[in-house]
Amino acid sequence: MRYAMAIDLKRCVGCHTCSVACKMANNLPNEIWWNRILTVGGEAMDTAAGTFPNNTLEYLPVNCQHCDNPACVKACPVGATYKRKEDGLVIQDYDKCIGCRYCMVACPYSGVRQFNWKKPDYYVDFAIGDANITPHQYNTVSKCTFCVHRLAEGKRPACMELCIGRARYFGDLDDPESEVSKALQGRSYFHLLEEKGTKPNIYYLT
Repeated sequence: MRYAMAIDLKRCVGCHTCSVACKMANNLPNEIWWNRILTVGGEAMDTAAGTFPNNTLEYLPVNCQHCDNPACVKACPVGATYKRKEDGLVIQDYDKCIGCRYCMVACPYSGVRQFNWKKPDYYVDFAIGDANITPHQYNTVSKCTFCVHRLAEGKRPACMELCIGRARYFGDLDDPESEVSKALQGRSYFHLLEEKGTKPNIYYLT
């Protein structure tokens, strides 16, 4: 089994619903975002590329790429970030993490790994999201897990549940009948920073 996600860039409308769904389901601390919707060529989020009146606006969702050859795993000195043999997910063990941030330096996908600089704080004074998430810790790195706790219950990642454009597809890439395998059939796609040799499992459909 090898979990993968395909994101249809023709369907993504940049609404950020996936980002909010991820943040809520995983009870992410303030300022921590595992899913971000960037814009291609723009100077900042939700800004168009080019010069008026010749502007273009293209959205690019970015989260952990769950690579087959993850640079972060090789860089971690204590085994806090590792790749699961049973499904290929790249997971972060908060109890082992020593906060050295070597994994963040090694990862070529800027911003997909987030560091909890302080004791996790929240805008509300009670826990939200799924009941079985791993509690966040101070001085540790965190990242998208493809909602591993939801997968254990037979559910899909939270980012997919409310996507208004139905732009995301998920499943076992080794199963030709899975949702993600069918989405890739006959479609052109690319990976982010293929030249880095990390072999990502996020497919961007064009």
